[in-house]
Amino acid sequence: MVKIFDAHCDVLYKMFIDSSILFEDSEKLQVHLKGLMAAGVKVQCFAIYVPESVHPEMRFNAALYMIELFYEKVIKPSRQLKIISNRSDIEKLAANEMGAILTLEGCDAIGNDLLKLKTLLRLGVASVGLTWNYSNYVADGVLEERGAGLSSFGKKVVSILNSSHTWCDVSHLSERGFWDVIELSDYPIASHSNCYSLCPNPRNLTNDQIEALIERNSVIGITFFPEFLTGRTQATVTDILRHVEYVCSLGGEGHVGFGSDFDGTDGKMPKGIGSVKDYDHLINELNKYYSSIQVENFMFKNFFNRFP
Repeated sequence: MVKIFDAHCDVLYKMFIDSSILFEDSEKLQVHLKGLMAAGVKVQCFAIYVPESVHPEMRFNAALYMIELFYEKVIKPSRQLKIISNRSDIEKLAANEMGAILTLEGCDAIGNDLLKLKTLLRLGVASVGLTWNYSNYVADGVLEERGAGLSSFGKKVVSILNSSHTWCDVSHLSERGFWDVIELSDYPIASHSNCYSLCPNPRNLTNDQIEALIERNSVIGITFFPEFLTGRTQATVTDILRHVEYVCSLGGEGHVGFGSDFDGTDGKMPKGIGSVKDYDHLINELNKYYSSIQVENFMFKNFFNRFP
């Protein structure tokens, strides 16, 4: 079975808004324990996404609550799931074990307080996205009209991520912010972004951005959200492959991964990819066009090899 490294899902957000959800096999989740096991997922990233509806003064508490959900409701009941902090942790996983990486989607939760960032890192966060779609103290997101880059505070955040060997995620970040990260970050990635040339959505990456990430030996996680694949509410697995091939055409064969965005798209997914259990459909299609080594790299090794 092909191993899978999925760089983004929003399970914790779903569990945050619905306390009745159980991670083992809830039908309300696209990613749950039984699905991960059935799909052969070896590493799953779990994002902390604090919605804008949460009052700014409560966003750090909300992030802490999601971390508590991660440890108590995801990790603790799941003997097969192990917390991952570095690449060595992945290498140590037994054949029947899976890794879980805690990530932060947007720095809104830390406000302008570096101690809050350091606290989240000490609690296990191993990848940090600087913004969601709008602005915060760190930078502007892709939908913020101002389009500013990193603030002086944001540059301090990136410095802390460098010193703690933490991924700096450019997905959702404004273009000016992206270029600041390329200049300053030691560990840049795009956890869930597609190709702007194929689908001109502001959440997608331009050719120049993709080539810059390739130059920095980074990874681009192709995401399954139809609006980022086709610009419409419908998509197919073929559309996912189009974005994979486009990154490869720019010299990025060794820099393609996947960040599904399961549980973060209001249920909208490409036909045939309704949940994590359907990864085999994508793998089967990839096998029609790429070698087994290429598919293994796309599905797992490209992200694994760059995890600090």
